[in-house]
Amino acid sequence: MGQNRMLWLLDALERDPRADAVIDKLTGTVRALPLGRARDALHGRWLGHPVHPLMVQVPIGSWMSAAVLDLLPGRTREAGLLVGVGLAAAGPAALAGAVDWAELHRQQTRVGLVHAVANTAAVGLYGASLLCRLTGRAAAGRAYGFLGLTAVGLGGMLGGHLAYRQASGANHAEEVPHVVGEGWHRIGTVDEFPAGRPVRRAVDNVPVLVVRETGGTFHALADRCSHLAGPLSEGTVADGCVECPWHGSVFRLSDGWNVRGPATAPQPAFDTRVVDGHVEIRLRREDGTEDADEDRTAGAAERAAEDEGHGHGN
Repeated sequence: MGQNRMLWLLDALERDPRADAVIDKLTGTVRALPLGRARDALHGRWLGHPVHPLMVQVPIGSWMSAAVLDLLPGRTREAGLLVGVGLAAAGPAALAGAVDWAELHRQQTRVGLVHAVANTAAVGLYGASLLCRLTGRAAAGRAYGFLGLTAVGLGGMLGGHLAYRQASGANHAEEVPHVVGEGWHRIGTVDEFPAGRPVRRAVDNVPVLVVRETGGTFHALADRCSHLAGPLSEGTVADGCVECPWHGSVFRLSDGWNVRGPATAPQPAFDTRVVDGHVEIRLRREDGTEDADEDRTAGAAERAAEDEGHGHGN
């Protein structure tokens, strides 16, 4: 069975380079906005995932509700109020989407640009709808509203493609706890890890960043950045953190916490130890199951030794 027409068009959009010059200019403009700490807030670092999908619920819900009221007699005023609420909420939602979009891969930004154009058209149509309603042209207001809802639907479809087909905004390190085996894994001798320099190793085919501090302490994190899978082992290590070379996300080496976006999820972290001159790492699990299993094993060994000692004493 062949590929359906819609997927073919979306795949062609991903490959089309004609808007790349516009994309470069717009992404540079968004990155230059003096947002300060608000940039991380707009990325959704405080929430643990992008905040843009949450913010768009207000304009979409308002406009959908307005469309329902427009189908009922005598509800033009209430529908107009909802159109206005949607317009007021669209600006902050668009800003959050823009700061996310400016940090995406090229194929994603191409789809994202058309997504933004569709939503901008929707805002323009709903603006015209509100103006018509305020000037007594209710029929034209309803017509513009239904056209705006059509544009919103197109934008939403493209947003879904971005999120689910292209994985923009997804946690690209989420699979690590599911594929790394339990227990300790030997990754090399101590001499293979120069102090202060990031080194890449692999455990169960999962890339791992390893950093040895000057004092001898080892840190290990999943190497692929949770934002868009950038190689942290090619990044910069400073002040107990590593910066992703692709989009500048910063993670704390001690526990993988994302101290700066655009990453909204922390990196999976590993416990480390040195045994007979070899470095070993173990995935740090939030539920503490590894530690509990090891404690039970150690306790059993101690009890066995005590029992053996008591037996010899008798």
